[in-house]
Amino acid sequence: MSDREALDALVGEVHDRLAQVVRTRDRLLGLLEAVLAVAAGLELDATLRRIVQAGTELIEARYGALAVVGEESLIGDPIGLPPHDPGAVLDAPILVGDEVFGTIYLAEKRGAAGFTPDDRAVLTALAAAAGVAVENARRFEWSRTRERWLAANAEINERLLYGASTQETLNLVAARTRELTGADCVLVLLPEPDKAAGTGLVITAAVGEWSAELARERIGAGWAELLDGADDLGGLLPVGEFGPALAVRLPAVDGAGALLAVRAKGRPRFAADLRPMLATLANQAAMALEFAETQRARRLLDVLADRDRIAGDLHDHVIQRLFATGMSLQGTVRRITDQEAAHRVTRAVEELDATVREIRTSIFDLHTTGEDRAASLRRRLLDTVAECAAGTAVAPAVRISGPVDTLVPDEIGDHVVAVLRAVVGAALRLGRAGEVTITVEAGRELVLVIVDNGAVPSPEVVRAVRAAATECDGTATLDRITGGQNRLVWHATLPMM
Repeated sequence: MSDREALDALVGEVHDRLAQVVRTRDRLLGLLEAVLAVAAGLELDATLRRIVQAGTELIEARYGALAVVGEESLIGDPIGLPPHDPGAVLDAPILVGDEVFGTIYLAEKRGAAGFTPDDRAVLTALAAAAGVAVENARRFEWSRTRERWLAANAEINERLLYGASTQETLNLVAARTRELTGADCVLVLLPEPDKAAGTGLVITAAVGEWSAELARERIGAGWAELLDGADDLGGLLPVGEFGPALAVRLPAVDGAGALLAVRAKGRPRFAADLRPMLATLANQAAMALEFAETQRARRLLDVLADRDRIAGDLHDHVIQRLFATGMSLQGTVRRITDQEAAHRVTRAVEELDATVREIRTSIFDLHTTGEDRAASLRRRLLDTVAECAAGTAVAPAVRISGPVDTLVPDEIGDHVVAVLRAVVGAALRLGRAGEVTITVEAGRELVLVIVDNGAVPSPEVVRAVRAAATECDGTATLDRITGGQNRLVWHATLPMM
């Protein structure tokens, strides 16, 4: 080789080295620009798309895509290369801390048969920068999502403070949960009234798809599996085609109740980090229920206080005045020489005595709460008389004395209520009685006396009354007394205390 040829070769080599330096510089500048572009935004979806775009431009690939772990779709253009040509695809994992967030794929390098080791080094560097950008974007998304959850909590608290009803609050919780989780339907599940925990729930609030059909529906105990980590609803709901589900328990609801977010079949599953946020809204729903219970208890206390006041006024003023008036009239009877006048005064005293007894019954009724009245024999007897007299012009007189609610067992109470219904109902409906007087007294035994001026009871009624007395180790006597009146005296033996 001549000196000139050697010089030309050296110059060519220097030229190639300079060109390589320039290309390296340009690629480094391009990588720097790509890193800056990737880190320019904070929205996660836009950041992922910039990563794919920067990779395809920097390495001059025709196709690029990014697969996120746990997602079923690709971000970017589909690659679609045959699987037998692995060298035609370049990939690099994107790490966020120690977690593999996803993988970036590039395919079909422009103007070259395949990718070079330098291309892989550049893509690896881009993936490392992308990991930082993704972490920043996720933190931003998390902070923004947290702000939305906090705003929803504040809105619900404000509604509660301004007196929203329980149903309105539960509907609002369901609506905000649907917005924040991207669910297709959100349900609030509560135990059925007077049902044991774990036997099933009723859908108390429903927002979203199929909400109208699902409202007030009941579901079985299989829902509890969702609280243990199951993330697919399957066919648990009676209507709708739902798949992914996320449920959290409602605290302070006797160990039952749940806030349930569901998505349509085929949609992505809920992210695991949504569960703590969902729990905060479940707390709001539970707070609404507790607030409603507190309000109900407060209203009940107000009612009971009013009843105590009224009962006290009746006892301390009305009864005392009636009793004093009766005693005064009774002392005056002996001074009245006119027999007819004396008889009328005596009748007035008896009426005052009956009125005092009725007021005492009313006082006892005022001291009985709604729950107590439902199980109270005294209340059941009064309700039975009112039921029999409904639709008639007769107002039966009722006098109840003695501790009927404490001495009389439930089975005897059932019998006496049945006897009362049968006899008074027959007297008013069939016997066309114009007056009915009922006396119930509890002592060593329970005595029921019914006097009416209607027709004689039918043999069927008499047999039923006597059979009930026999069941209670007692007796039943039915007489026709002076004035064409029927009198039933029904006894039942009470157990010794």
